[in-house]
Order: sequence, then C-alpha cells, then structure tokens
Amino acid sequence: MQTRKFKVIAGVIALMLPCAALVACGHGKPANSVDSMSKEMPEGATWRGVYYSQVYGNLNLVEEGDEVKGAWRTTAGEAWGELHGKADGALLKYQWTEHRIGMVGPSADKRGKGYFVYIRPGSDTKDPDQIKGQWGLGDNESGNKWEAVKQTNVEPDLKSVMPDEVERGAAVTSGGWDEGSGSEEGDKDSSDSE
Repeated sequence: MQTRKFKVIAGVIALMLPCAALVACGHGKPANSVDSMSKEMPEGATWRGVYYSQVYGNLNLVEEGDEVKGAWRTTAGEAWGELHGKADGALLKYQWTEHRIGMVGPSADKRGKGYFVYIRPGSDTKDPDQIKGQWGLGDNESGNKWEAVKQTNVEPDLKSVMPDEVERGAAVTSGGWDEGSGSEEGDKDSSDSE
C-alpha cells in the first residue's frame, strides 16, 4: 500500500518539476513573448510592401513614421480586413477588423489585436523578407499564426482588397428592390444600361 502511495506522490512531483523550472527560468513569461523579441529593424528594411500568405492572401502595408496601416483580402475571397498600429523597429503591434463579404449584423465583423515581427532570413541568402506573428480576437493579441513573405517590386494599394461596393464608396443598400419604380435614380440606371 505504501509503495503505491509513494509512486503516486513521485508521479505528481515529476509532473510539477518542469512547470516550476519554467516559471523560475522564465520569470513567469512564455519564452516566445512579444516583449522578448528583437526590435531592431534589418538594415534598409521598411514595413511598406505587399506580403503574401496562403491563408490570408496579400497584406498591403503602408507607413507614415511609426504608424502603419494595412488591408488584406483572404485567398478564398470571403472576407477583407483592415489593420492599424505602431511599429517599434521590427515589431508591429496592431488592431484589426475583418469584414465578412455578404454578411450583415453582429457576426459580419470580427475585431482583435495582433503583432508582426519583421524578419530578414539572412544576409547570405536571396530569400525575401518575411513577417511572422499572431492575431487574436478581442483583447487577445495571440492564438492564431500569421506568416507572410514580402513580395518584390509590388507596390501596396490598400483599396485593392476591398469589394466593389466599398471601393466605389457606395453604401450597401437593399439593392433597389424596394425603391419606387419611377425614381430618378432608377430611370438613370436603366438609361445607362442601354
């Protein structure tokens, strides 16, 4: 009986030791904490550009000083989003909003926070620069990976990812089905199509 108790206690202690070591060595922060990442921007690098991800499509980033704005459209084309944040060297912390195309109501938009780290693979390689980071929902800035490769010779265009209705500045309306058939706008639209 005592041998069995000893094995249970030894097992519990064996499980607790790695946790205690992690807390003692890491001062309570995870090893991949954003705060511990290098903030030095590679020489000659800039956040401005277009970054491609197989999941999130092309992320267009522009910058003014330390302020960075971005826009993307998912590769599946079902959503587009906007982000804005501040760069501190090679670290960009941002807030984002993603809009589901064709949806209305509370579930049409998602919001959250995230971060990117600007990475240059190495001076001896011809591999393009990259951004690696995470995004989260609400006040969380992590939980989902977002990695992308900077495209060469491609200029960013924030409006290029928006659906036609948004790009033209038109409000999404009922589509005209409930408007009077004799309205001036209705007559104008029909004359344009002839």
